Amino acid sequence: MRNAGGGSIGIHDLERDVDLERDEKSEKAKVSSFSSSKLPVRLPAVFVASVLTLFTSSQGVLTTLSQTNGGYIYDYGTVPFLAELMKLGVSAFLLWREITRGGSVKMTKDWKSVRLFPIPSIIYVVHNNIQFATLTYVDTSTYQILGNLKIVTTAILFRAFLKKKLSRIQWIAIVLLTLGTTTSQGYLLAVLSACLSGLAGVYTEYLMKKNDDTLNWQNVQLYAFGVLFNGLRLSLDDFNDAFSKGVWFTRLFSGYNFTTLLVVVNLGCTGLLVSWIMKFADNIVKVYSTSMAMLLTMLLSVYLFNYVPTLQLFIGIAICGISLQLYFTPPQQLAD
Repeated sequence: MRNAGGGSIGIHDLERDVDLERDEKSEKAKVSSFSSSKLPVRLPAVFVASVLTLFTSSQGVLTTLSQTNGGYIYDYGTVPFLAELMKLGVSAFLLWREITRGGSVKMTKDWKSVRLFPIPSIIYVVHNNIQFATLTYVDTSTYQILGNLKIVTTAILFRAFLKKKLSRIQWIAIVLLTLGTTTSQGYLLAVLSACLSGLAGVYTEYLMKKNDDTLNWQNVQLYAFGVLFNGLRLSLDDFNDAFSKGVWFTRLFSGYNFTTLLVVVNLGCTGLLVSWIMKFADNIVKVYSTSMAMLLTMLLSVYLFNYVPTLQLFIGIAICGISLQLYFTPPQQLAD
């Protein structure tokens, strides 16, 4: 083959050019894939999940420490309200800072989108209050193990609503987790709490990932409704008591001590970490990271409450640990 200037272009030269172009595109695709998916999300996700584990392991312990003679001298309904208020304030500040920096901030403001956010807020109101009630009946280690039921409910809801396909090994891991959970004595409140947590988690992940709105704007919507519904819940309690104790916001910090304030901060930070995982990682990662708090909770309970671990508890933790390993081990490693 000859060109216009009389020079020749060989077939092998053309094939080499095509191969070089293909290799160049392939390398660019690999670099793009690595920089866009692995680095921005995976490493921070591990860090956030680790911090979330620490907060979760201390949640039940702090709540138990805030009790007096096995009960609450403060209105525990005010704790979720203050935690939602804290999360709303932090998210609003971060959103304001994001806007003032002049970058492109995506915020969907139409009612069709906003109206979806009250649903998880209502679920979380019920769930948070059940959490406090549960800890008056069970010890913190048992509470932590029973909380693992949320992984089972989350997996089922993942499959049903988000069409997320789980491998056979992952389903086996979930069955193992159920067995590990049931080695500890079960309670209706804990089961209900796990179901509500799974439902709220899956729905919240759907909301966070349904569009590319900035996380801070999504959080502002979620927590604004959280503040509203927790306030309505407290007002309903006052109405049922015929306002015998006055209006709830006049006694907002009544009976509080330093430990109670730590419970508020713990709940607030946990919620912010979870919302990040919902947006950039995976709800299953969230529930598994919180389940890793089992061992830490047991150790803290032994030190703080002179808790004597039972054989059932050790078996439950061991089975749940095996379940974690199975769920997150890549299929090729299992084959090897």
